[in-house]
Amino acid sequence: MPELGERVTPVLTVEGLAAGYGRVPVVSHVDVQVGIGEIVCIVGPNGAGKSTLLKALTGNLPVMAGTYVLGGKLVTRLSADALARRGVAYIPQVNDTFDTLTVEENLAIGGYLLPRKQLKARVEQSMETFPQLKEMRTRRGMKLSGGERKMLAMARVLLTTPQLVILDEPTAGLSPQVANQVLAEYVPKLSSRAAVMLVEQRALEALEVSAWGYVMVSGHIARSASAQALRQTDLAELFLGG
Repeated sequence: MPELGERVTPVLTVEGLAAGYGRVPVVSHVDVQVGIGEIVCIVGPNGAGKSTLLKALTGNLPVMAGTYVLGGKLVTRLSADALARRGVAYIPQVNDTFDTLTVEENLAIGGYLLPRKQLKARVEQSMETFPQLKEMRTRRGMKLSGGERKMLAMARVLLTTPQLVILDEPTAGLSPQVANQVLAEYVPKLSSRAAVMLVEQRALEALEVSAWGYVMVSGHIARSASAQALRQTDLAELFLGG
């Protein structure tokens, strides 16, 4: 049962969600909430269904059952494009930047539908949030480090002024030092502009920057609690016994 805790006004509310492939659900009875300005993390062992859940929430996999509410509006059956227009931004684990484009061009891609004047202002606003990018605005994506690429991907999604940003394993392939920087510095900056759902293997580090956490095991939510409470839990035992 979820533990009681202080939650803020929800941007995302998912109740009883089931999703999978063909007619076989991989995740079921999933209840998740992400509030305004909140970082909420979903942790769990490999094969728990985290990727399937993300595919459903981004419209890349049909929802079989349950409801999906974004910003107070029901969006359960919307396509990926429609969800993106409603304010769902997704940063994948890999292929999150364009190698041959400069930092500034990568950012502009995020707002390609905006009028030119508005696009320029949004690019500058994103670089204000991540000021390190100003110094490398003419550098091509292929010349960026793993951490710099992830920072650029986060800055780019802000061009769309999203309601919700979904991050899939942002520290994958990064050194421990850079991974800590991504979680401790970049993700909180992102949450200043949008609600953030974070799926991450570095469970304790992710919980350190989160307000709330969900432990996913065998396709369902095994525990929902404040991040502080989950940090004091034996997660390894929960992962194995959920």
